[in-house]
Amino acid sequence: MSLPFLHENRMQVLPPVTNEPVLDYGSNSPERERMLRALDDMRSNPVEMPLIIDGKAVRTGRLDPAVIPHEHRSSLGQAHIAGAAEVEQAISAANRAHKDWSRWPWAERAAIFLRAADLLSEKWRYILNAATMLGQSKTVHQAEIDSAAEMIDFWRFNCHFMQRIYADQPISTSNVWNHVDYRPLEGFVLAVSPFNFTSIAGNLPTAPALMGNTVLWKPSTTAKPAAHFIMALLQEAGLPDGVINLVYGDGAQVAQQALSDRAFAGLHFTGSTHVFNGLLRQVGENAGKYRSHPRIVGETGGKNFVIVHAGADIEAAATAIVRGGYEYQGQKCSAASRIYVAESVWPKLRESLCDRINTISVGPVTEFRHFMGAVIDERAWAKHDGAIEHARQSGTDRIVVGGKTDKSEGYFVHPTLIQTDDARSRLMTDEFFGPIVGCKTYPDERFDELLQLIDDTSEYALTGSIFATDRAIIGEAINTLRNAAGNFYVNDKPTGAVVGQQPFGGGRASGTNDKAGSILNLTRWTTPRSIKETFNAPVDYRYPYML
Repeated sequence: MSLPFLHENRMQVLPPVTNEPVLDYGSNSPERERMLRALDDMRSNPVEMPLIIDGKAVRTGRLDPAVIPHEHRSSLGQAHIAGAAEVEQAISAANRAHKDWSRWPWAERAAIFLRAADLLSEKWRYILNAATMLGQSKTVHQAEIDSAAEMIDFWRFNCHFMQRIYADQPISTSNVWNHVDYRPLEGFVLAVSPFNFTSIAGNLPTAPALMGNTVLWKPSTTAKPAAHFIMALLQEAGLPDGVINLVYGDGAQVAQQALSDRAFAGLHFTGSTHVFNGLLRQVGENAGKYRSHPRIVGETGGKNFVIVHAGADIEAAATAIVRGGYEYQGQKCSAASRIYVAESVWPKLRESLCDRINTISVGPVTEFRHFMGAVIDERAWAKHDGAIEHARQSGTDRIVVGGKTDKSEGYFVHPTLIQTDDARSRLMTDEFFGPIVGCKTYPDERFDELLQLIDDTSEYALTGSIFATDRAIIGEAINTLRNAAGNFYVNDKPTGAVVGQQPFGGGRASGTNDKAGSILNLTRWTTPRSIKETFNAPVDYRYPYML
């Protein structure tokens, strides 16, 4: 890769940006027909998924299948697994590419990702959606809002955020010109992406790359097909060799090797709090070894709450709890996981929830009538099955509705609502990352105490919401729970943050709160240099007061 541009930092204005429309895939719609054909094609044609290092396919012969969660005897193909040698090759490729890529004009880098967004909006839309539906068991709607609309939004809005960053310049005077050079980090970024959002998998390596960094990308072992096709899309869009290097493999092994390298400059992570804490410890143990202090950006778990006040719209609250708790099988870090309901409205809400949950269909996502698919793998299924069985044996928990699990054909866990008498039971504190929602009632007159309980109960602080009509009650919740959620919703479910509208991220054990989908995240991938140029420098060291 050579640097073909001499006009660094031309003044450019990017095309206007708006959020990508979400297709509805209604009966007899053209998008539904195209989606069904894409699903059939992908299901019938398993793919080989090599590593992509320095722009080239690398095959190791160590193969791992991409299992279909809702049909776990089938796979979408085999991925080649990296060993230490391949990880070292990827790091070396990233370091070599850094010299040229870090000096590309921002507008030329933006052009690649804007083209990627346009390719995804049409040609690649059904391919990425099919990979997400089959590989991660998302319904067509959940895939559309994720692997199509949100990823397009990330790529388009990030380019505009970058433009705003470069436009932010300091004050100059008549004799002095000041400006800031927004340099990429000195070294490579390790991107570790999760299974549950294809858009996050696409954003974690590309956000640093957009800012001129080079990346070692380690995707989730349970989302390999989506990663494979994202990389192919980026290559078609013109991404230069070595800028993003894709390696499948054991996460602990890849991370240990990358975090031990002197050139490690940053971590872009989404996943469990436990894994993130382990990575932080490794970085700390290597402190003093790195060329520069690494940037650490992580979005982790959540135990997200919904408050239903006595004055709430009960039907709206019930719909939000069902969607927020059970869409994509509760496998969203923002999913509604614990609800607190005023005693006076609980009977009505319980009836409404049971009516809705009992109508939820669970099954293969290729059958569009289903609201839910399978959880991601057998380990997740076993965790959820164990949590439901624990509730059955508990003296304080009662299954209100649901509780069925079945792994004979796919890893299916049916939507489950559990009421508890113990506000600090594991049902209300632990992240299950599945379609299990815990419920606790509270006396109407003890709302103030409830807010404090919510703030103290969980180590997480990702999302939360309140359903209420009294503005004083809403204001009290917003103020008291200021640090309990990085994204707070009023009369809405706690999921579904949109790029450019609700910057996403939380604090406490939920991460570093660097807000994906906003300018705040992109600033983390630059290391600014201030430059001062004086046009008429003084020639006498003495100041006027001395004369």
